[in-house]
Amino acid sequence: MTLRREAFLDRVKERGEYGTVEEAERAARVVLALLGAHLVGEVRAQLAARLPEEFALILLNPLQSAEPLPPERFVRATAAWIEGATEQTATWDVSAVLSTVADTAGEDLLGQILLQLPAGYDLLFGRPQPT
Repeated sequence: MTLRREAFLDRVKERGEYGTVEEAERAARVVLALLGAHLVGEVRAQLAARLPEEFALILLNPLQSAEPLPPERFVRATAAWIEGATEQTATWDVSAVLSTVADTAGEDLLGQILLQLPAGYDLLFGRPQPT
């Protein structure tokens, strides 16, 4: 089931404690563009199908990444793309967006997503995996 744009952004706004929907949207756009560069094939398509159309297109047409970024570099990349962000605020942005994505994806798809990402992303999604 596809989540409506307003519902998706409301969840990101609440989790990120943003003052405006525009701040939540900015974070969602950047994080999903970076995430899309790390996912491939059916997993990326399945996730896109569950996102609002505008965000699905961002996920499917990602920023280019030469290699999968470890979680720390993913956060730094997010900070670089959001004007005025620091690594600390970018961690907050990533967490707000990816925890909403995790809820939208569901456990099965999230497991497949995590298999495509370097170790440590489970924490960014707010779903620590047993070691």
